[in-house]
Amino acid sequence: MPQKIIVDPVTRIEGHLKVEVEVEGGVVVDARCSGTLFRGLELIMKQRDPRDAQQIMQRICGVCPTGHATAGTLALDDAFGIQPPPNGRIIRNLILGANFIQSHILHFFHLAALDYVKGPDVPPFIPRYEADYRLPDDVNKAAVDNYLEALNMRRKAQEMLAIWGGRMPHVQAIVPGGVTEVPDTQKIFEFKTRLAELISFVDNVYVPTVKAVAEVYSDWFDIGRGCMNMMAYGGMPLEEGLDHVKKKKFFPAGVYVRGQFKALEPDKIAEEVKYSWFKDDTGGNQPTDAVIVPDPTKKDAYSYLKAPRYNGEAMEVGPLARQWVAKQKDVAALGDKAFSVMGRHFARAIECSAVAHAMDEWVLQVEPGKPVCTPHEVPASAQGMGLCEAARGALGHWHKIEHHRTAVLNAVVPTTWNASPRDGKGTPGPMEQAIIGTPIKDPNNPVEIVRIIRSFDPCFGCAIHLMTPDKKTISQFAIN
Repeated sequence: MPQKIIVDPVTRIEGHLKVEVEVEGGVVVDARCSGTLFRGLELIMKQRDPRDAQQIMQRICGVCPTGHATAGTLALDDAFGIQPPPNGRIIRNLILGANFIQSHILHFFHLAALDYVKGPDVPPFIPRYEADYRLPDDVNKAAVDNYLEALNMRRKAQEMLAIWGGRMPHVQAIVPGGVTEVPDTQKIFEFKTRLAELISFVDNVYVPTVKAVAEVYSDWFDIGRGCMNMMAYGGMPLEEGLDHVKKKKFFPAGVYVRGQFKALEPDKIAEEVKYSWFKDDTGGNQPTDAVIVPDPTKKDAYSYLKAPRYNGEAMEVGPLARQWVAKQKDVAALGDKAFSVMGRHFARAIECSAVAHAMDEWVLQVEPGKPVCTPHEVPASAQGMGLCEAARGALGHWHKIEHHRTAVLNAVVPTTWNASPRDGKGTPGPMEQAIIGTPIKDPNNPVEIVRIIRSFDPCFGCAIHLMTPDKKTISQFAIN
């Protein structure tokens, strides 16, 4: 008889996740990841000025709002038929890149690393599942000491973001057609000065720490494999052009499906709802045709996340997917071991360094006195798609305008892909697939489950944003 393990909530992630697994013979034989709150910001946008999306959709999450600002404005760029001038394109990349750095540092040092680094028995290091702590004492001590320094580095990254974005969280400067922040030499100097400190921290602390953890926990290159299908929308454009799917980007677009690299075809994206708390007749639609009708009493459903699929396939997104699609040499050298808990941490650290060094060049390409935004008007009717890479993976906004107002807005976020429930064929989502087959040493201390989940860096604030107009209690939980 299988033993059921319920972790509710999973801590040290963004938002609320419940996971149920069945263990038989010491191995997980089934897993279900449940997003238990309803996201309704798309409904708030109906019949509003489309340009409100840049601000409203950022309220999904305070950790990764710049991704939503970027995807939202790209969708409107597409709908309006405009593109930002070079300054606008570069500054958008600098804003998003700064968010990548702070988010990656946050994920490792303050969320995931504590599964491998034994901290003192005081908050925030406790309460915790007790893990098989293996790091040498000197490495462990250095990692604990760097917990506070990482907070300081995150602050500097947020300051960099605010230099060009106006504030953080919820930046003001990213708008359709470009940005509103006018560059000058002082801003360039302040950005570059902080960036130099971050490059030093990432290259000399973050990456070496991840490599040290990976060396000691090398067995975790064989755990948490998942679906092994990878997808990247591409992000941070390096050239101008109206077609933001095809133009050259720092993160190239593409998919890796059943062992084959292929070009990205966005029209193959659809959302299923067989096991989601939404009306059955709202499933199978492409994102622009999404209909959002919750059904919280639906039989057999277990999540407020829909099940997005690419040509019917579950797809993992995130730093590992980006680096795998890009064929980054260090990640590619891992082979199939890249598809793992430790592979995800390794790819994220490698990516953080690459983004930081790229920004060091981009900021010098900003030209004071040159235009930052393209003038535009809201058309009576139009449709646009905004695909970008947020820190946690492929993020898309689909926007349909009728009578100068938003008719449909749908955001399909990275965690919706990774933490999706089963689809109509019964295929588990990527995170569920990663958990199934995992050996569990102690069912009362299932650290293996949370290690796998945290390797994806999920953000359920984005995936299941709460909206309860009737103020009913949706769920209750306690942390012991």
